[in-house]
Amino acid sequence: MEPFHDFDLSDFWEPGEYADEQYVGEPFTDADVDRVERELGFKIPTSYVALMRTQNGGISRNSCYRMSEPTSWAEDHVAIEGIHGIGSEKDCSLCGVAGSKFWMEEWGYPAIGIYFGDCPSAGHDMICLDYRECGPDGEPSVVHVDQESDYRITFVAKDFETFIRGLEPEEVFDEET
Repeated sequence: MEPFHDFDLSDFWEPGEYADEQYVGEPFTDADVDRVERELGFKIPTSYVALMRTQNGGISRNSCYRMSEPTSWAEDHVAIEGIHGIGSEKDCSLCGVAGSKFWMEEWGYPAIGIYFGDCPSAGHDMICLDYRECGPDGEPSVVHVDQESDYRITFVAKDFETFIRGLEPEEVFDEET
């Protein structure tokens, strides 16, 4: 089944100058995906590739994911600042200056997968595709990794598509408090 087959992605991305400067890369080819996978050592989920074909990285309109377990961000959700595109030309792309390897090599994040989502904490927590259970060619889960809590790993979603489908507007959580 096609990823996001019954989910409208046409209004997913928040347009903006900052997103364009830091995240939004040029359209990519299958060869680009292969190159990034080789560089990172993991197969990128089909749903990730499908989302990036709508726009190669950026800031999502809905930025919060409901959690049953509290994190350093909030008691009931995590927030995502931006989603890294496939490539290396933008700082916030999977292989960019502030890409997945940067977080592991410079900040000491655990080598469990692909760090694809910045959080509003400016590097003190990240959203990651976690390949520990599935191996480098499997379907990774999504986790929140908290640098401030000794790199505590908290389960977020069973896979990337579930994560994207579950994103909610920040206002929903503001109203609940």
